[in-house]
Amino acid sequence: MRIAIDAMGGDNAPEAQVKGALKALSAFEDLTIVLIGDENKISPYLTSSDRVEVMHTEEKIGSDEEPVRAVRKKKNASMVLAAKEVKEGRADACISAGNTGALMASGLFNVGRISGIDRPALSPTLPTMDGKGFLLLDVGANMDAKPEHLLQYAIMGSTYAEQVRGIKQPKVGLLNVGTEDEKGNALSKAAFSLLKDAPIHFIGNVEARDLLNGAADVVVCDGFSGNVVLKTIEGTALMMFSMLKQELTATTVSKLAAGLLKPRLKGLKNKLDYSEYGGAGLFGLGAPVVKAHGSSDENAIFNAVRQTRTMVEKKVVSIIAEKMKEVENEKKGEE
Repeated sequence: MRIAIDAMGGDNAPEAQVKGALKALSAFEDLTIVLIGDENKISPYLTSSDRVEVMHTEEKIGSDEEPVRAVRKKKNASMVLAAKEVKEGRADACISAGNTGALMASGLFNVGRISGIDRPALSPTLPTMDGKGFLLLDVGANMDAKPEHLLQYAIMGSTYAEQVRGIKQPKVGLLNVGTEDEKGNALSKAAFSLLKDAPIHFIGNVEARDLLNGAADVVVCDGFSGNVVLKTIEGTALMMFSMLKQELTATTVSKLAAGLLKPRLKGLKNKLDYSEYGGAGLFGLGAPVVKAHGSSDENAIFNAVRQTRTMVEKKVVSIIAEKMKEVENEKKGEE
């Protein structure tokens, strides 16, 4: 199995990418990794050459660049070359912690979509109280959506949860302002009608306040709503730990208490860190393309590689394609 990694994307590149890749190679003997980026900057962190290759390029796409224009203009950017490795069959999947929009554009231009998928979705796994996490899609690949898109998200998300996360009959919920069947706007009402007849375990509407309690294993919504949920969860976690730190360092007594609580607090922080679950998959593309968090450290990159490897091993893309074909055939039969 070969995975291409954009070694120049993200806040901590290329150190995090190289160290995370080496950690993954130590854990998985069936893996070869292609690091794509400036060899002069990669080499200082490359302590082993076993099953790792470096593809040199000095071109990269910045986080503030316009995605489509950058992908079309910078043909030799590390992210673009990673996607091309997949397109041309030299890699089974690719990972980048760089510009999200550019990764989506590069994936669409090079890897292409699964037949039957209108729009790919950006899909991270977010934390829950029980530590199992839930998959949320879409979180911003497409700000607007049609009911059919949410149906496609649900099928893709359910397949991923079952194959990669090992959840039997994953519970799929529709993000809404209430749990009653008739709740919501025109999009959610039309999507509800489609989802209840879909080949998934649809449990109905779920409210945002119940997401972290594990109300569903997979939650679908339009990209605008999903991005708001994602940023709210992320911001709340950061604020909570900032407030906790202030309280625990305010007095000598609280500092002593903080010392005793440190191992427990570290465990809690890891539980709330969604990079522990891997990256955000760009579901709907013709091969696994994974977006790691922009601030990924080596552990987050390792988790993204682990997740991507499982997607390839379990043939998630092929299974999604088969399910979409079944849905299309049923639709034609009804017509």
